[in-house]
Amino acid sequence: MTDPSDPGQASVPPRGDLRRRVLAGEPTVGVFVGLGAPASAELVARAGYDWAVLDLEHGMGSVADLHAQLLAVQTTPTAALVRVPSVERLRIDRALDLGADGVMLPQVRSAAEARDGVSWMRYPPAGVRGVALITRGAGYGAVDHPAVAARVNESLLGVFQVESPEAVAAADDLAAIDGVDVLFVGPADLSHSMGMPGRFDDPDFTAALDRVVAACRRHGKVAGILLRDGASVAASHARGFTFLGVGSDVSFVITGARRELDAARETLRHA
Repeated sequence: MTDPSDPGQASVPPRGDLRRRVLAGEPTVGVFVGLGAPASAELVARAGYDWAVLDLEHGMGSVADLHAQLLAVQTTPTAALVRVPSVERLRIDRALDLGADGVMLPQVRSAAEARDGVSWMRYPPAGVRGVALITRGAGYGAVDHPAVAARVNESLLGVFQVESPEAVAAADDLAAIDGVDVLFVGPADLSHSMGMPGRFDDPDFTAALDRVVAACRRHGKVAGILLRDGASVAASHARGFTFLGVGSDVSFVITGARRELDAARETLRHA
């Protein structure tokens, strides 16, 4: 873990406070950043979210934009997570070397795939991540060889997405893996892959949610979910989800723009 009393480590990512809070069962609220712009990332972080996911899977930004976005978020207490485009060693390694506080891995379908993902997140001997102490994610050399593996490995939050029937069926095996800290349901992908697109109240869909939550509880892990808006948090939290994603910078722009346009047109109709 980072030692805040050490000026050489105090501001060095990855910052492990989010992982500690999440695994302690504290509810956290996060946001997705899809515009790929540092200013947008900083704006949502300054709103006070616990975490922000810089989205390289569906977002408009690329790895070339990631360093600036990480810097923007990490000027605030908000943790900066990166959703990599796919579960591959070099994609995970790159996000972590740039200084992410954790990673989100999409479309995980099996325990074998999850174990690979964890191994690529962690320095040896716990994993097989390449060791380069001069990277931002290793503190630009502020931490020496004996300490870096323990400090960084224990700081990183691992979020693994459940987006298919195969992943739901494997939820117990996934949650049992050390380093799989959060099983995060993507409702849109899961409902489509289950053949019930957008039917989030279908009994089979809600049973799948309950199965994920139960697996997390059995293994001391955390269930997460992406929600459309803040009004949806209460029901999901009551169901057992504590890692709660609420919207994105893209949805906020769309919603805000439409709301203000509707208000202006309504005013003009009555002028």
